[in-house]
Amino acid sequence: MRVSTKLFIIVKIIPVIDLKNGVVVHARQGQRTHYQPIQSALCSSANIDQVIQAFLSLYAFDSFYIADLDALTGQGEHDNIINALLCCYPQIEFWVDQGYRPQAKPISPLKNHMPVLGSESYCDDTVAELKAFKRRFVLSLDYKNDAILGAKSLLDNTNLWPMDIIIMTLDQVGSAKGPDFDKLSRFCQQYPEKNFIAAGGVRNSEDLRALQAMGIKRVLLASALHSGAVAATDIAYFSGKKIPRKRGIF
Repeated sequence: MRVSTKLFIIVKIIPVIDLKNGVVVHARQGQRTHYQPIQSALCSSANIDQVIQAFLSLYAFDSFYIADLDALTGQGEHDNIINALLCCYPQIEFWVDQGYRPQAKPISPLKNHMPVLGSESYCDDTVAELKAFKRRFVLSLDYKNDAILGAKSLLDNTNLWPMDIIIMTLDQVGSAKGPDFDKLSRFCQQYPEKNFIAAGGVRNSEDLRALQAMGIKRVLLASALHSGAVAATDIAYFSGKKIPRKRGIF
């Protein structure tokens, strides 16, 4: 009997939380002024504590991605809420995007805080400041209408890139259009030494399977979790966890 030697690629799901005006909102195609409080099959509230508890009741996630939309748009910030989460869940790593971070603005000293620095928040004149982070950050290459937002020079200055890079296609976010497979494939082929993270448009387990075949090992996900399109069994499967067989089913 021939035994398959093909390795199973683990795909880690990272829930996304978009914060605006103190509540969790539903992100749709980067149109931030129109985002509304989340309506979820997992919980009846847009309160961040309840949303996180709902996610953790679905699956034992060990990482979350938080977009502070007020900070990203220069209309305030959610520092107190985010710091409270960091302290409340020390076992969970939080990837936090709060936009441009001047070198004078300190980052949380807590070990479970990982800054996300997006191309949209930098320009060609400030992009060299990324060196100060000594690659301890997650880079987000942000795209809209198939063009990179912000610092275009980031595409050429790959020496500034950390190991983990989000390919954020804002047109796909919350759209149910499916991931930007072509762009993800190009980056994976051109920079095989980097860990690319898919963000935007994942609809179901079939999309996850396609990303898995491409070699993507981490996916940012919100809408498909809230709707139930990606269930706990799917998350466990792609995480490489065995799902207990129900008694009497063979």
